[in-house]
Amino acid sequence: MQLRLIKKNFLTYGAGRAVSKVLAGFLWLASPAWADAPVTILAMGDSLTQGYGLPEAEGFVPQMQKWLTERAVEARLINGGVSGDTTAGGAARIEWSLTPDIDAMILTLGGNDLLRGLDPAMSRANIETILQVAKAQDVEVLLVGFEAPGNYGPEYKSAFDAIYPELSVTYETLYAESFFAGLGEDEPAMLQRYFQADAIHPNADGVARIVESLGPQVIALIARAK
Repeated sequence: MQLRLIKKNFLTYGAGRAVSKVLAGFLWLASPAWADAPVTILAMGDSLTQGYGLPEAEGFVPQMQKWLTERAVEARLINGGVSGDTTAGGAARIEWSLTPDIDAMILTLGGNDLLRGLDPAMSRANIETILQVAKAQDVEVLLVGFEAPGNYGPEYKSAFDAIYPELSVTYETLYAESFFAGLGEDEPAMLQRYFQADAIHPNADGVARIVESLGPQVIALIARAK
């Protein structure tokens, strides 16, 4: 990890991309163990990431960490979830959240923007700011999307739903269509068994299904970051 930090600091505070590639190649050859060093991943999001309403061990980040460990995937996840956070909050804290030891990021923001009916153009600009900072710091990203409900109207839904796939293409991130995809497409009444009483936050069983669905994409993220 020390050599990885050297590379990160070099990219963040100094020379151009061409020279950085030479340095990265030198470090790789000089220390084969570097390739096997655990990747450090920031899970940046809101209460869904933070683990609202659950014992610490049953939240998204601890369950994802356990899922990876059980499959002998070496990674260290950092819980960057802030309950109530919007995309604006994420954009405001991204600069200091991406410390030099961060190699990759799972970005799961936008749910609170939907709950508040915020302008999709603002949400798009905020997520783009986060992705710009990540790209500048050579941090690989798994962008996890959200789908707007129909009650805001078709124009709102179309504008919001397009944010994630379009920005993923622009910034060449990995992309997961929906944080809740792992819960399936049953009738809403059936899906409630995976949620807490507020019908917004998943319970421990719901988180487990979400982790099972997103896990392979997190493994792909780790492979990209090495």
